[in-house]
Amino acid sequence: MSTLTVTGVPVSRRSTGRRVLLGLLLILMLVAGAAAYAYLLARSALPQLDGRLQVKGLSAAVKVTRDSHGVPAIEAATLEDLFLVQGYVTAQDRLWQMDVMRRFAAGELSEILGEDTLKIDREHRILGLRAAARKSLQMASPRDHSYFEAYARGVNAFIETHGSGLPIEFRILNYRPKPWQPEDSIVIANQMVKDLNYFSFGDMLVREKILAKLGPELTADLYVNRSWHDRPPTVMREDLANQENQGDSNDEDEDDDETLDNSVTQLKSTGSEIWAQGVPEGVKGSNDWVVAGTHTVTGKPLLSDDMHLGHQMPNLWYEAHLKSGNLDVAGVTLPGMPYVIVGHNQRIAWGFTNVGPTVTDAFIENFNGQGAYQTPQGWQQPEHRAEVIHVKGKPDVTVDVRITRHGPIVTDTLPGETRQVALRWTLYDGLRTPLFDVNSAQNWEEFRKAFSQFDAPGQNVVYADVEGNIGYQATGHIPIRAAGDGSLPVSGADDAHEWTGYVPFEKLPSIYNPPSGVIATANGRITPDGYRYSISTEWEAPWRSERIYHVLESGRKFSAADMLALQNDVHSENDLFAAERFVYAIDHASKSSARARQAADLMRNWDGRMLAFSTAATIAVRSGEELTRLLLEPHLGPAPEDRKQQAETLSWKTYHWHMQTVWLQNVLLHQPKRWLPEKFTNYDELLTAAVEAAVNGPEVPKDLASWYWGSVNAVEIDHPVLGKIPLVRRWSGPGVREQSGSKYTVKAVTRHEGPSERFTANLAELDQSTLNTVTGQGGNFLSPHYIDQWKAWYEGSTFTLPFTSQAVEATAAHRLVLEPAR
Repeated sequence: MSTLTVTGVPVSRRSTGRRVLLGLLLILMLVAGAAAYAYLLARSALPQLDGRLQVKGLSAAVKVTRDSHGVPAIEAATLEDLFLVQGYVTAQDRLWQMDVMRRFAAGELSEILGEDTLKIDREHRILGLRAAARKSLQMASPRDHSYFEAYARGVNAFIETHGSGLPIEFRILNYRPKPWQPEDSIVIANQMVKDLNYFSFGDMLVREKILAKLGPELTADLYVNRSWHDRPPTVMREDLANQENQGDSNDEDEDDDETLDNSVTQLKSTGSEIWAQGVPEGVKGSNDWVVAGTHTVTGKPLLSDDMHLGHQMPNLWYEAHLKSGNLDVAGVTLPGMPYVIVGHNQRIAWGFTNVGPTVTDAFIENFNGQGAYQTPQGWQQPEHRAEVIHVKGKPDVTVDVRITRHGPIVTDTLPGETRQVALRWTLYDGLRTPLFDVNSAQNWEEFRKAFSQFDAPGQNVVYADVEGNIGYQATGHIPIRAAGDGSLPVSGADDAHEWTGYVPFEKLPSIYNPPSGVIATANGRITPDGYRYSISTEWEAPWRSERIYHVLESGRKFSAADMLALQNDVHSENDLFAAERFVYAIDHASKSSARARQAADLMRNWDGRMLAFSTAATIAVRSGEELTRLLLEPHLGPAPEDRKQQAETLSWKTYHWHMQTVWLQNVLLHQPKRWLPEKFTNYDELLTAAVEAAVNGPEVPKDLASWYWGSVNAVEIDHPVLGKIPLVRRWSGPGVREQSGSKYTVKAVTRHEGPSERFTANLAELDQSTLNTVTGQGGNFLSPHYIDQWKAWYEGSTFTLPFTSQAVEATAAHRLVLEPAR
């Protein structure tokens, strides 16, 4: 009998291989099917840009002409139709962003995201941004109320007709947007007020702790609030020419200057002697300036504005051109709000920077066992506001907000605080929104009249008109206090620190057609010496203002291209000064390592530009951070590694101050003994130690020359939902990119914040005005305008903003007519 032997792969193994292959194919098919389904969903949300649409609520046809970047020019017969279509068109491109913005401000995120956002919701419910919005809406004039109503009708008309074509984020998170209400627009505006005018509240509580720890002398050094570098916009250069460099500290400590035997003190002053160091990230500043025709190539003014805010995806602003009757205005709008925020009409242009006024006070209330709080009239029961937070997949959370005569008790929002802290805030008085009057203003008088009604956030507004006039006006309700300036918490039991009124609008800083022909602001001090009122206890450091004036006062004739170049300026005289000080110290120190000497050589011939490929910039900034630690740690203690503990523990990292760099300049210029740590005999040793610590840190590459600033100060912009999905994350936002600039350059940038728009109005020819945002007009993932402006923003170019009817038609890429629904 013969035997047949079969060799090869056993049947069981072959069948297993087939099953694995079939399984892989099935998975690939499912993935492909899911991707195709997601693609179709995303495509279905793209707006109709051409043809005709019927829209509920219109009284007549409205024309929407979009250019090649998706910027809509809306032309309507009536103002109600205009704002209705503004709401509709903005919802076409930004509905999910609008919904998330109102939810964030109102404390309603947990309803769609679950308990992870409960802390944010709880804070915003306690602050009562929606309750404040209701009060402001009640104060609005019938005219403004009707425009908010019209805008809401436009948003709702879009929601009602696009139930199956909502942005993909709604599908992913499995919810539908609620109808838009007029108060939703105002609650979004209130969040902007919080972003820009609320920071000083936390700073005053930190200041109180540092004062208790250090005493008045060192605390006064740290909380300096003026500098001889300041350029108040109403004070012309001629008035400053005779000022001598006397330093910036309240106590110059001349005895210390004379007794210190330190080689650094032998360096000659350069005139911009400051340095920048790392402080907790935050660029809530901006630049704006205007130059008269005497300084331009056209003979007419140029006005520029770039507001520095937090990055988001899609970007914050939405460009639009609104036209109806005599109203003809173009610029950036805030999604969810009617009107144009910054831009120009057919006669005037304007731009904003933040004043940073002190408009919040902390009152420490004394409660008894019966839940009443002490007042000069006796014990009173607080009001109660019940806030019910809906939490996805969890039971509702109810927050009992107690409200005293000063405002809500906000202790639960303050880590480590145990006292009953009431918040007094101008927001709670109700805010007027005069933006329609701003958009309509035709001259300086109408412009100022409109802004006299602008309560918050307090802004520096520059002005120019086609007649060649330029001007500046500070705005906002700034409280006048019976005592104090809002820099420290005060007792709520008496009336010693009550608000007695507001700074009269006519007394706020203002100037019209200054002889210099140049006006600029960059969040620095705006009040001249001897000014009667306290506007801010925390001005921004003066370095951006100083640089802007340095360029604009150079005697050149400027073009619009020059304005863009200045907006993209990355020269930092402050960091250059730091580098020179570090180099000199290392050269003269008794001991320094080879690595520190290499760092000195890398900084030695640096020109001060914070370029992405600069190593000197990185070394200067990081050495500054270490110097800050070496100066503060002996007084305030080391910082815990845990972030939560850092927030609750007093340490050297607790100190944050906009003018922190001014304090550091004072220390370096005057060399006071009170700040020199005991383990160092002079400041050369201290500065050398700071560089040693910086260049030997764990994150520093072995090749010091490859420690590039661009990677240290990279920009990161991701979509909050799509950016977490691996298959689409790469295309959902710019991601992480190296960048030039720093928080103290005119191009003020950090990882998560920077210029939110760049605008220049050319008053000689408005069609040659320019405007660009960060990423683009589109909020829908597959829109061609989702990220089509990113390259221009990142590389520092821009786009013209067509304005006249001829220019709008010449640049039209899409034409849509919205008609009344039958």
